[in-house]
Amino acid sequence: MSVSTYSQNLVKVVLDASEANSWKRAVLEWEIADCEKDDCLETSCICGKENLRYLFTIRNDSNDNELFPIGSSCIKKFERADMKEAAALSEQLFRLLHAIEGGKFISLSSEFFSRKLLAHLHELDVFQATEFNNYQPVQDYEFLLKMFNKRNKDSITAAQNKKLKQLLFA
Repeated sequence: MSVSTYSQNLVKVVLDASEANSWKRAVLEWEIADCEKDDCLETSCICGKENLRYLFTIRNDSNDNELFPIGSSCIKKFERADMKEAAALSEQLFRLLHAIEGGKFISLSSEFFSRKLLAHLHELDVFQATEFNNYQPVQDYEFLLKMFNKRNKDSITAAQNKKLKQLLFA
């Protein structure tokens, strides 16, 4: 990790709230607990960096301490793939939600989706059991994944397009 003032501040705050007394061990105690979005960019990270868009709360599994707000740049400094992935999924969910709230046309493209996001939505039980999927929500997840993976989106049939619209805009 670089020795910038922001990095030094992050390390100090995290170590002060951790059970471990080394950065290498302390980062293993923390998990992302929540994420909020600040569209006005008025919030500063615990490290001192200003103008955060995504505000993470992290919780220490060893002592239940919480730190807020943490920016995505600082989440990356924990150098843990699971935390980076969780942060990226939270940011993707916010982009998708913002697009929906803004009335944007949502397509099953990498602009709004990823394989990991689709899997995460499935894990969150976003896909509901209905008669159209034989009360098997996994069928909708697998269908969306199959359509997302198509290299040639022009090969999507009219029936598949109809189903996509029903799933994306229901």
